[in-house]
Amino acid sequence: VIHQENYLKVFLTDGDIPIDNSASERAVRTFCIGKKNWMFHNTAKGARASALVYSISETAKLNNLRPYYYFRYILTELPKCCDEKGNIDPAKLDQLMPWAEEIPEECRKPRRS
Repeated sequence: VIHQENYLKVFLTDGDIPIDNSASERAVRTFCIGKKNWMFHNTAKGARASALVYSISETAKLNNLRPYYYFRYILTELPKCCDEKGNIDPAKLDQLMPWAEEIPEECRKPRRS
């Protein structure tokens, strides 16, 4: 801890550096709250499925989408992207990505006035 004063005061010289870590703590709060639910994942496949859903949800939030409506949208649209054998062409997935312009307005968070 000795000789760390310059590093602790760096936020004084760079306005982009936050004075605290509140934003980081808010970002991981939902993850920490959910971990009690995850102790029941007794298989690697179950844990992988949960990680996938969590990843999609958090990516939707980062792209200013409402996760419930986004999940409803992609679960409705994914079957339409399948061929006769149930395979999906990866190029068709671009329009379902959270950053795609084709995402319906109902999935987007309303902008604050």
